[in-house]
This record gives sequence, structure tokens and C-alpha cells, in this order.
Amino acid sequence: MAYIGREPQIGNYQVCDAISVVNAQAAYTMQVDSVNVIPESVNHMIVSLNGVIQKPGSSYTISSSTITFSSNLATGDSIDFIYLLGNVLDLGTPSDDTVTGAKIVDNAINSEHYTDASIDLAHMSDNSIDSNQYVDGSIDTAHIADAQITVAKMAANSIDSDQYVDGSIDTAHIAADQITAAKIADDAISEEHLDVTAVTGHTAETSIADGDLVLIHDASASALRKMTKANFVSGLGGSNSPSFRAYSASAQNLTNNTALKIVFGTEDFDTNSDFASSRFTPTVAGTYFVFSQIVISNDSVAEALKYGVNIMKKNTSELVRNNVDAKNSSPANQSANYVATLVAMNGSSDYIEVFGQADASAGTAQVGNGSNQTYFGAFKLI
Repeated sequence: MAYIGREPQIGNYQVCDAISVVNAQAAYTMQVDSVNVIPESVNHMIVSLNGVIQKPGSSYTISSSTITFSSNLATGDSIDFIYLLGNVLDLGTPSDDTVTGAKIVDNAINSEHYTDASIDLAHMSDNSIDSNQYVDGSIDTAHIADAQITVAKMAANSIDSDQYVDGSIDTAHIAADQITAAKIADDAISEEHLDVTAVTGHTAETSIADGDLVLIHDASASALRKMTKANFVSGLGGSNSPSFRAYSASAQNLTNNTALKIVFGTEDFDTNSDFASSRFTPTVAGTYFVFSQIVISNDSVAEALKYGVNIMKKNTSELVRNNVDAKNSSPANQSANYVATLVAMNGSSDYIEVFGQADASAGTAQVGNGSNQTYFGAFKLI
């Protein structure tokens, strides 16, 4: 068949499946690969019957996928072919693998034309995806390789205790001297945490200074306790503190047969400032050894002193005394009275005082002075 002008170069060209003629039948179904096809119109197809090209619209008509010849066909007739041209004014559907990249307008293809999961890594340029392409929360641990997050990639103070797995912090990750006393709970350290072999560079202590602290293990609480020197030594009875010694610095006259508190005006020592106004009031409870001596003499008359007494009192009650019959002593104008005893003190209100008493037939009995004559002292035992 000849054409006026150029032959059409585009269209959906298809040859229908062979059709067997049925005697006295005019209508037949058109198929391509056993699938019904519908031509664009009678003018978009070429039909050959018995070797003669048929005229569209008069020799045959179409309705959907049915072609109907103008008269019934008879046995022996042959439908040579039915050639479908498609819409030769449109592109139609290109054949597979016929559209090249050069035929596609730039930026004509967008995400609507992509099949899901059709873009693989091989078709993406290096470094083409950045944080702008990530949906918030879309990066999970499964997409982060092991050991890929460095310290430089973490914000300061971004990791807190919520990120630590229990027991994950070991000693290798704690710098030396970083755990302070404030970080250790009370009673958190017990005997099992001490390693005496770990203490190096120290020799055995031969004394405890006043400012030293002593660490002991409290078995009842299964914990370590710290104690000051005073409390530690008092608990052991080791330093006999508190302790003091004082003496009379000047003579003191006595009234016959009347007990008079002796004045000890000078201190040799007083470890805990517990001696004042000739009274010893220990501030630490315990058992104390207390002692005193008073020397009583006549101020001017020989052989005139009848007796002398040293009386030690706890609070207002007599604790111990020493009577000396001066008439039976030599010389009869002097008596040396010494007393000593153990006494329990409550460490708050108990106190000890020393009293002297004498009688002189003439002149005046008096207490002698001096560190080696009239003195008063005490120290804690336990």
C-alpha cells in the first residue's frame, strides 16, 4: 500500500493471532498473544481476506475487540492477517529497552516514577546523602558499625548514669585519686576492704600525736570508724588522760577542828583543762587514780600541834582521809598526811576536792607550801 507523504514511523504495531474461519459467521474476536485487543479505530488497522486488503468501514467494522465482516464468511475463506497500527499520531508504548537517556528531558523523573526499593547503593554517588536526608530518629544502632562513635562526636556532658550498664565502670576507667571521701557512703568501708600489705613507705608508729586520727574496726557495725587521739586512747586507757598535778604555792592557816578546803594555786600540768579553783572536774567518764598530800605544822610553837587530817571528797561526800596524831610523832609540831584511791567519775558533774583539818594547843596550825609538800593530782586509768 502506498502513502501520501512519509510513512508513519511510530505506533503500536501488532499482528493479531491467526483466526480460523467458521462457515456462515461474520464476527470474530481479535487477540494478540491470546489477549483481546481493541484497535484505535477501523482506520488504524490493515485487514487481508483471501489475499485482498479490505476497505475499513465498508468491508468490515469493529466494536471493541470484535471485527465484523460485511458478509458471512464461508468454509475455504482465509483471514490472512489483521495488522493493528495503534494511534500513529501518538508515541504509544515504546518497545522494551528502546528509550535512551538522551530521549528523557532533564529533571523529568521524580520519586513518583521510582519503584519502591529500586534505587540501590550502586546508583548513588559518594557522599550524596547527608543529615538533611535523614528522618528524625531513623538511624538506629543496627545501622551504626561497632566502635564508630568517637568522643569527638559526642556533646559535652551528654552521657550520664542513664547510659551506664550496671557494673560497666571498672577501675581501669577511674583515674587515680578521683574518689573523694564525700563520694563514699557512711559505713561503706569494712574490714574486708582493707589490705594491710598495700600500705608502703610507712614505718610502725611509736606514738600518737594530738591531731592524729585513728582508724578502728567496729565489729558490732561491721564498719570502720575514725577516732581522735583523746577518744581512742581514753577507750583503751592508754595515755591516762585527762590528768593533772597541782601544788600549794603559799602557806594556808587552819582553824582548830574545822575542815578547810586546801588551795592548790599552781599547776604542774593539766592535759584537758579539767582542774580549776582547786577542784578537779574530769570531762571524760572513767575510773581515776587520785592522790594528795598536805603537810601541816605549827607556825611558831613547838610541841603544840595535836593532830592533822587530810580529807578527800567526791562532790560533797568524804571519799578517803588520813589522820596523823602529831603528839606521838617527831617532831610534834608537824604531820605529813598522804591519801590515794580509785574513784569512778561520770565525766560531766563529778568533782574532787581536798580538805585539811588540825588542832593546835598554842599558836596556829597551817598547811605548808611547796611542790614537794602539799600537792594534789589525778589521772584516768580506764
